[in-house]
This record gives sequence, C-alpha cells and structure tokens, in this order.
Amino acid sequence: MIEQTLNQLRQLKLNGMASALQTQLEQPGTYEGLAFAERLQLLVDHEDQARHQRKQERLTSAAQFKLKAHAKDIDYQAARGLQPSQMASLLLCDWLKKAQNLLLTGPCGTGKTYIACALGQQACLKGYSVKYYRLPRLILALTQAKADGSYSRLLKTIAGLNLLIIDDWGLEPLNAATRNDLMEIMDDRYEQSATIIISQLPTEQWYEAIGDNTLADAILDRLMHNAHRINLKGESMRKKNEFLDPS
Repeated sequence: MIEQTLNQLRQLKLNGMASALQTQLEQPGTYEGLAFAERLQLLVDHEDQARHQRKQERLTSAAQFKLKAHAKDIDYQAARGLQPSQMASLLLCDWLKKAQNLLLTGPCGTGKTYIACALGQQACLKGYSVKYYRLPRLILALTQAKADGSYSRLLKTIAGLNLLIIDDWGLEPLNAATRNDLMEIMDDRYEQSATIIISQLPTEQWYEAIGDNTLADAILDRLMHNAHRINLKGESMRKKNEFLDPS
C-alpha cells in the first residue's frame, strides 16, 4: 500500500510529498510519535518548499543572466561609490512592486553587470519574472520577430516581465526602427513593471545617443521618472582581479 501511495504521489507530481513520506518511512523513530495531522503537515510543508524551489530555479533559468551573481558576493570595499544602504534597500525588491526603474552607469569594468544580475537573481528568489538582454541581442530578437510574425507576441512577453534588464545601452547608434521598438517597450512597461538600464554613458548623454528628439524625450521620460540611480566610479575591477564582470 505504501508503494502504491508513493507511486500515486509521483504520478500526481507531488514529488515533494513523496520524498518527505519516503524520509518518514526510513526514519520511523523520528516520526512515529507524531500525530497523523502533524505528519501530514510535514508532508504538505515539504511539497510547498519543493515547489517554491522549483519556481526559483525556473525563473533563474528563464532570466538568462550573463553572470552568476549573488547579493552576498557584492564587493563594497572598492572605492567605486556603491552605497551598502542603497543596495540593501534595492535587494528588498519593494521598487519592483512599485514598478520603478534603476539606471546603472559607470566606466567599463566597474561591476555594473554583476550588480544588475545580483539584483535580478534576488528578484527571482522572491518569485519575480526577469529577463536579461544586451541591447544588441534585444534588437536582433525584435528584428527576427518582425520577420517571422511573432513581433506582437514578443512585445507582450517583454511587457509581462516583472523586471527587464537591458545592458550595453548607448554603445551603438540607434536607427529609426530600433527607437520605435524601444518606445513600444518602455510605453508598455511604464508604471507597470521595473526596468534596469546598464550603460557606460552618463545619463546626460542618453538623449543624444537615442538620436531623435521626440522619441528621446518620450523614452527617457518613461525611464527616468521615479528611477533609482547608481553611478559607479573608479578603475576597472577586472584589472584588480577582485571579480570578473564583463560589463
């Protein structure tokens, strides 16, 4: 009967409960003294924890982070203007609930991408959907979607993300089609969901980098309204071998 119960739990995709029941069977001395309701609650709790962990793993995999970054590994010792108090606040993820943005700027190698991926990883752990793109790859995905007829579906998918991370903002000139695409994305996400922009350019130069006065006004207004800002400074941390960050 026990084997049949275990098989049924697995068929019902209650693998967490099956695993917990197997543990109870293998350690009878630990669980025999518990009431039925207590043992059942342990099974349910284990299933809930297993599902939560699987969701975190699924969200992290779907995010396609460039780096395996974790909040506990962020280096606050280097003189680059990173404030622990600001990071502590951002890691709570309340800004995601409020659909606010984060603008991460600074010279090459100062750890921008690592910080963004660490924040994204923290968001996944809290159950938020996240996707990382380098801007050239995002442009390519949008171009291909137009060609195969999936453009509207891709825009809808991006709009539905709790957190969108765009890296390498402003490295290359934007053409008219790309400006229009970015306008669509930012308009869909404005006050609905959060976006992180990573750029070597200071925000004062973003207007010129977009290249069209009208669209630049519209895009930047949506990006910068109520946005948090981190402006990193200093030498490349890669040169110091403190951690690798291809940003």
